[in-house]
Amino acid sequence: MNQEKKSEDIVEKEDQNQENTSQEPKVSEEVASENVSNEWEEKYNQLNDSHLRLMAEFDNYRKRTLREKSDLIKSAGESVLVNLLPLADDFERGLQALKDSTDVEAVRQGMELIYSKLAAFFQQNGVKAIETEDSEFDTEFHEAITTIPAPTEELKGKIIDCVQKGYLLNDKVIRFAKVVVGE
Repeated sequence: MNQEKKSEDIVEKEDQNQENTSQEPKVSEEVASENVSNEWEEKYNQLNDSHLRLMAEFDNYRKRTLREKSDLIKSAGESVLVNLLPLADDFERGLQALKDSTDVEAVRQGMELIYSKLAAFFQQNGVKAIETEDSEFDTEFHEAITTIPAPTEELKGKIIDCVQKGYLLNDKVIRFAKVVVGE
C-alpha cells in the first residue's frame, strides 16, 4: 500500500506540475496579449493625435489663404481705381471748360484727348475692345439684341450695328458686345 500511495503522490505531483506549467503559458499569453493591446492603443492615440493636428493645420491654412485671396482682390481693385482718378480729374476739367467755352472744336479735342488717355489705360491693363465692324456674329463675343432684314445678301449673319462695345480682359470676355444682326 505504501507503494501505491507513493505512486499516487507522484501522479498528483505530475498533475500539479502540468497544471502549473499550463497556467504559466496562459498567464504569459495574457500578459503578451495585454502588451500588444497597449501598444496598439498607444499607436492609435498617436495616429489620432496626429490626424487632429493635421486637420487643425489644414483648417488654418484654408482660412489664411481665403483671407490672403480676399486681401489681394481688394488691393488689386484699389490700384485700378487709383489709376483711374487722373482720368476723372480730366473729365471734371473738361466739364468745367464746357461751361465757359464757346469753341466746340476745342471741347471736342479735349474729349478726344481724355478718351485717348482712357484707351491707353485700358491697353496697359490688358483690356481690348471686341471688334464688331464688318464681322460675323459670334456668340462667344457678341450678344444679339435684335435682328433686322439684311440690306444685302453679303450682310446675312453679319453684324449690322454695334449698340454697346464689348471688352476682353486678357482674352476673357468681361462684357459682350451688344449688336444688331442681319438676317
